[in-house]
Amino acid sequence: MSSLQWHKSKTSDQQDSSRSHGWRMLQLSFLYRLILSFTLITLFYFGTGPLFLGSHNPALFALVGISYFGLVAASGMPLYLRSPNPQKQSYLLVYLDIIAITLMMHASGGVTTGLGMLLLISIASGSAVMRGRTALAFSAIATICLLGEQVFSHLGRSFETTAYTQAGILGASFFAIAILADALSKKLRESERLASQRELDMANLEQLNEYIIQHMQAGIIVVDIHKRIRLINEYAWYLLGMPDATTGQLLQQASPELANAHSNWNKEKINQPQTFHTTPGKRELQAKFTKLGGNQQGGTMIYIEDTATLTHKAQQMKLASLGRLTVSIAHEIRNPLGAISHAQQLLGESSRLDEADMRLNEIIRTNTNRVNDIIESVMNLSRRQQSQMDNIKLNSMLREFLEEFTHTHKLSDGIIQASVQPQNTVVQADPTQLRQLLTNLCENSICHFHQEQDKLKINISGGINSESGRAFLQIVDNGPGIKQEVARQIFEPFFTTRNAGTGLGLYIAKELSEANGLELEYKPTPMGGSCFHISFPDVQPTA
Repeated sequence: MSSLQWHKSKTSDQQDSSRSHGWRMLQLSFLYRLILSFTLITLFYFGTGPLFLGSHNPALFALVGISYFGLVAASGMPLYLRSPNPQKQSYLLVYLDIIAITLMMHASGGVTTGLGMLLLISIASGSAVMRGRTALAFSAIATICLLGEQVFSHLGRSFETTAYTQAGILGASFFAIAILADALSKKLRESERLASQRELDMANLEQLNEYIIQHMQAGIIVVDIHKRIRLINEYAWYLLGMPDATTGQLLQQASPELANAHSNWNKEKINQPQTFHTTPGKRELQAKFTKLGGNQQGGTMIYIEDTATLTHKAQQMKLASLGRLTVSIAHEIRNPLGAISHAQQLLGESSRLDEADMRLNEIIRTNTNRVNDIIESVMNLSRRQQSQMDNIKLNSMLREFLEEFTHTHKLSDGIIQASVQPQNTVVQADPTQLRQLLTNLCENSICHFHQEQDKLKINISGGINSESGRAFLQIVDNGPGIKQEVARQIFEPFFTTRNAGTGLGLYIAKELSEANGLELEYKPTPMGGSCFHISFPDVQPTA
């Protein structure tokens, strides 16, 4: 919002506040006039009030009193319709008060009766609506009417004594009450405007907070002490599988698994995040719980995140660290390694080496190549670009991959087989990185197969899981499998069970899967061999 727009908005708010204040004051003064006129008429006709009411001219008092009551009652219609504005209505009503009360005061015996004091309230109410000179004008007109009535009574010898002094004092009181009422009215308007501005600011802040919470890339749920949902944002609703749960319902209805995690946290008082699955096979979520309220009895705020997102962030940090590491590797290792490799080549060309020396030279060559392979793998991993997600037809991609992989590794037909059900399954991933992931897993099966290559069997199956509804890929071989005691370490960098291995193949495969939001896990097979299962995100487009 520009400064001009803000100024216009602020001016409009002040005008609305002033107008609202004027209507409220006009409503109060209307009730006062209605009660006053009705009371004066009632006391006069039933003779229960002061004896001076209408004592000098009963007919005039009755006529003015009835007319005053009727006009005040009629003024309720424009007040109800709110037209014209409160300033114009206040003008007319204050002038009506001055004329009516002055005439009734004259009909009752003049200024000495004290009826003129009633004008103080009328002038105060008018000053509360009208400010500055207008408020002083009411006082001047009322004073002129009092003095005029006194002059008229004196000239017509209506009363035995005159009361100019009392009329003057009462007129001065009118000016004093007008000034005081105007000052108080300014304070009241300022307080109301400030309160209105605070209310508007609080409403805007509340809307801003609600917008931020609803659009956070993290799930937020607030439950009370009875485990009823008081707030749930859109991302939490999405992470929980879009349940049919609204504000006021039990957390158990939105997610039984999350409700159980909350109960466990509440009982055990453990501050560690708790992981859970919305349904078997679905994404893994992490929940953090925080007590609300100063007395720890105000409910709980639940902060939900997708573990795949957290893993991706950690992976980005690891890649950043790995990038810095490769700089050191390039300068500190490759240069001396190149010198060693060059010296080994020169030594191998010597004709004076016996068989034992040739064996030692071969060991140097083999291990320098191995170290160089490790450096190349690490540097390729650090140079890997960010994933470019695209829709991939799984069946077509696997056919192209099998043809290329079989030709590159010179494998016989039938060693690797692939099938996809349904055949129109489409997944989202980076095509290049997905092929690299499959290449690493298949090469791992080939490297760890210790029998004749013709006996190796690799079966790649994919499609849609009927239980979870998620797309998957599964690579199963008939190799020796992985021992249970080392199965948890296979995805760690530089871990290998082969002397010639770099220990980075499965680690890179894990990193590639996490970069694409995939879940890669190892599953032992009942008949031996290895099974690597890849699960794609649960929301998949289908052809």
